[in-house]
Amino acid sequence: MNSIGDDCNELKKQYDACFNNWFSERFLKGETDDSVCAPIFKVYQECVKRAMREQKIELREIETDYTTASEFDSNNSATGSSGKPQGSQHKS
Repeated sequence: MNSIGDDCNELKKQYDACFNNWFSERFLKGETDDSVCAPIFKVYQECVKRAMREQKIELREIETDYTTASEFDSNNSATGSSGKPQGSQHKS
């Protein structure tokens, strides 16, 4: 499947190849760090956003910056998995 923008097709192929390699060679063997493909994903994501703007396609959810699992983990290390600061206690 091609990308939304013709200019993004090569980036999509590169990201797909990176993801497929990571998934089969790392993830399925227990390594969940997906940061290896993050740089090409960010470039591809920006290309898609640009193509959508050029085609006057407005989707609010595309403006969300999606992070890799490793980025999510490091961003939430101070708050814990619940999203609350660690050490806080919630009584129901």
